[in-house]
Amino acid sequence: MPRPFRFGVTLLTLGSGPAWRAKCRHAEELGYDVLLVPDHLGWPAPFPALVSAAAATTHPRVGTFVLNAAFHNPSLLAREVATTDALTDGRLELGLGTGYVKREHDDAGLPFGTAGERVTHLERTIEELDRLLGDPEHLPRAAQRPRPPLMIGGNGPRMLRLAARHAEIAAFTGARQAPGKPEGTLALLPADELAASVATYRKYAADRPEPAELNLIIQRVEVTDDRRAAARDITAQGVGITEDQALQVPTLLLGTPAHMADQLREHRDRYGFSYLTVLDAAMDAFAPVIAHLKGT
Repeated sequence: MPRPFRFGVTLLTLGSGPAWRAKCRHAEELGYDVLLVPDHLGWPAPFPALVSAAAATTHPRVGTFVLNAAFHNPSLLAREVATTDALTDGRLELGLGTGYVKREHDDAGLPFGTAGERVTHLERTIEELDRLLGDPEHLPRAAQRPRPPLMIGGNGPRMLRLAARHAEIAAFTGARQAPGKPEGTLALLPADELAASVATYRKYAADRPEPAELNLIIQRVEVTDDRRAAARDITAQGVGITEDQALQVPTLLLGTPAHMADQLREHRDRYGFSYLTVLDAAMDAFAPVIAHLKGT
């Protein structure tokens, strides 16, 4: 049986305290299962934002999507995770990644290093979190034992191995650094390359006792009766794929809500993606799709 769908929304802007809480309650009313906060300079600090989100809502889980491991000392991060999990009554999901924007590391006065060095640091961070949060004597104590569910996001072979070994949720961005573009500019992966990445993950995860949940972030949601025109408009913006590829790639949802729901069922069958995340700008547009799929 396929894993039931879950839906997350990544909240990028803070505003005032009342505005933030109202946004979180609105997401809950629309049917989102997880309220997520990223980890970039200039955007909300994840942990206090998540504590506030949980206090303003009743049912959704809350999560980091994803923490830049290089910003965090593992011992101090364990304290933040345990405190946040306790204050949210065990609703926290911990997303971790390597970080990919050098400028942010420079601004924070932190080393960026090579891609390999960043993955090595992430691996050490995960091992330390498992050790510290799994210790029954560790204080503060997380509400979930031995630790909150872990999401690891990335596409490279080492990241996929890490996710296969450690993560309850494996997250796929479906994108990579755009060649020749400013740092942090992403190009979408064509459907066949994304499928290859998932296949590589599955190979590494073949010996897992329990399969992980597979997450995909949907980069654009366009409600339209003319999918071809929407694909043409998006690809004209230089997203790294052709018009025909845009009609197939899972990171773009184009069509009516009913058609989008059909696409997501097909993507779950082909790739295994059952946990779908959208950006907050698409929160309302995507809500009718949730209504089609909730509980399936």
